Amino acid sequence: MNPVKNDLHVALKKYFGFDSFKGLQEPVIESILSRKNTFVIMPTGGGKSLCYQLPALMQEGTAIVVSPLIALMKNQVDAIRGLSTERGVAHVLNSSLNKTQIAEVKNDIERGVTKLLYVAPESLIKEEYVEFLQRQKISFLAIDEAHCISEWGHDFRPEYRNLKNIIDKIADVPIIGLTATATPKVELDILKNLKMPDANRFKASFNRPNLFYEVRPKTKEVNKDIIRFVRKNKGKSGIIYCLSRKKVEEIAEVLQVNGINALPYHAGLDGKKRARHQDMFLMEEVDVIVATIAFGMGIDKPDVRFVIHHDMPKSLESYYQETGRAGRDGGEGHCLAFYAYKDIEKLEKFLSGKPVSEQEIGNALLQEVVAFAETSMSRRKFLLNYFGEEFDEVNGDGADMDDNTRNPKPKKEAKEDVVKVLQVIRDTNQEFKAKEVINTLVGNSNALIKSRRIDEKPFFGIGKDKDANYWMALIRQILVTPMLHKEIEQYGVLKITEEGLKFIDNPSSFMMTEDHVYSEEKIDDIVDNTKGSGNATDEVLFRMLKDLRKKVGKKKGVPPFVIFQDPSLEDMTLKYPITIQELSNVHGVGEGKAKKYGKDFVDLIARYVEENEIERPDDIIIKSTGSNSALKLFIIQNTDKKIPLIDIAKSKGLTMEELIDEMESIVYSGTKLNIGYCINEMIDEEAQEDIFEYFMEAESDKIDLALEEFEGEFDIEELRLMRIKFISEVGN
Repeated sequence: MNPVKNDLHVALKKYFGFDSFKGLQEPVIESILSRKNTFVIMPTGGGKSLCYQLPALMQEGTAIVVSPLIALMKNQVDAIRGLSTERGVAHVLNSSLNKTQIAEVKNDIERGVTKLLYVAPESLIKEEYVEFLQRQKISFLAIDEAHCISEWGHDFRPEYRNLKNIIDKIADVPIIGLTATATPKVELDILKNLKMPDANRFKASFNRPNLFYEVRPKTKEVNKDIIRFVRKNKGKSGIIYCLSRKKVEEIAEVLQVNGINALPYHAGLDGKKRARHQDMFLMEEVDVIVATIAFGMGIDKPDVRFVIHHDMPKSLESYYQETGRAGRDGGEGHCLAFYAYKDIEKLEKFLSGKPVSEQEIGNALLQEVVAFAETSMSRRKFLLNYFGEEFDEVNGDGADMDDNTRNPKPKKEAKEDVVKVLQVIRDTNQEFKAKEVINTLVGNSNALIKSRRIDEKPFFGIGKDKDANYWMALIRQILVTPMLHKEIEQYGVLKITEEGLKFIDNPSSFMMTEDHVYSEEKIDDIVDNTKGSGNATDEVLFRMLKDLRKKVGKKKGVPPFVIFQDPSLEDMTLKYPITIQELSNVHGVGEGKAKKYGKDFVDLIARYVEENEIERPDDIIIKSTGSNSALKLFIIQNTDKKIPLIDIAKSKGLTMEELIDEMESIVYSGTKLNIGYCINEMIDEEAQEDIFEYFMEAESDKIDLALEEFEGEFDIEELRLMRIKFISEVGN
């Protein structure tokens, strides 16, 4: 081993504890140490960050690392500080720091302690920082997530375009650009912008053979499909990506209601909450993060076992990078995407308000996503080909790791129908979007078609033997060939190419792929059992559960009705829950209550089921958040803020009685409600104690019995509120 290599391996062991480098890390680091401009394309999980961290620790001076996300910087700074006795070995310089913290960072750099300085591009352009850094010894500059430089990249940031000019002002040092995703076009764009066409280039294989790629049709039952998938992967870490914050919140709530340990993550949450949710995921306190694309960049969690795309992303680069967060330890990684073309149309609509050049790029990237979702070829081959890499779909590593290879889509000959589509587009003067072309094919007349007298043409209705969905699927499949394209400037209008015109005159085989039918479990069979059903109660089990409830109540020192109410016991006799998770799906039993009181109950039911050879309902029971879940959250939040109950009711258009109904539902499910502030204004402390004492000793929590006991001293509303307070404080 030559001296340089020896030094490298010694340093690797000293700082990181590793005996050997991974993939291309070693030649990349040698390139930087020899002060050469370097460009690295290394897929997520390939060990990019070590490529600049190790040479920074080995050299004099400070390496500047430009990074787009504060969360990513914090994550890496914490990791580097863990390797050194000097806290100042790594610092962040961004908008989150106060003056004292900025002074500390500058001092550590001047003293030569700081080896890595992470900066956001917005911070680097500040004159005060540029002037300060000009006076320091800079070892090199690393640009992480370098694809942000390119307009053709999936995460273009205009402030990245000016980086080269800023760098030239600071110091004449080598540059290393790093990215996990870059097509050949993006790669050239980055090198051109950074003015380093002579850079040493290193490109690792994009193949992640341990990842299984799957695309399923997105139906209105997608939430149930996701719950079913996550339950099958119980206890495993996963990320679910959505394009909107609203959808993130909705999916996280649906998962939580169904007993899945999930949290939301998006830019609309305050910084502390985001950081807490991220840390809980890293520390395995939560299994699933539901997130916008803001989550995951630089998050080094090796054991993410699945990545689900509730919505298809805007580009294949985004898709590749997000799926790349699964299986970074080389273990199992399932990448499941739900695809509906209407989602693509929404994204196209969003692009329509942008400048034409942006529309052109955005639509081209979207078309690649459609092609990937609808392809019948090996998804791995398709992806790798997109990134300029060849793949042998028969013998390549991971060749059978996608749905198309394992379960090939059926195909059928459609050349005659392709000719019909192309002829209609040609004979309507290439003025129509897909919708009007389909209306013409199936013979559906509307105002636009009548105004052009298309309904009088001989080709009107030539495709009425098939439905509109068939023609839309076929048009999308023709669009990913060179025969047809959408005009950008006339948004969405279909235009035929020379190849398309030739096909009309001389058609050849066109194999149209049909969608998979996912019949693993019928979606319709899933029961939404948020309420007890009307089936007959198992009377024997019901009596046993009542006896147990009495026993548990005595042991805990609370009345039996505080444990579970009768409707909950009845529902247990219908569903026979034998785990705490199943118990939390029972009517009126929340997760908290199931965990607090449930063990004895599920143990009894499990014994009863076994002894009596009872067949339990084996279908998955999906709980709906229901339309009133947001209302419940609103009530909890507003009672925490001590808003008067009458104001809470008015703001939601409820009567006081309806509000009390909702509050009872909340506390009987096991959630605390803090309503002492309003009761204190209605009932004096001594009277409250009397009512508390009554409920503590009562056999039943029925209000009419309480009214009788207090002989009209309190009205129904007061007693119901006191019962809510009692259940909340004693039972939850």
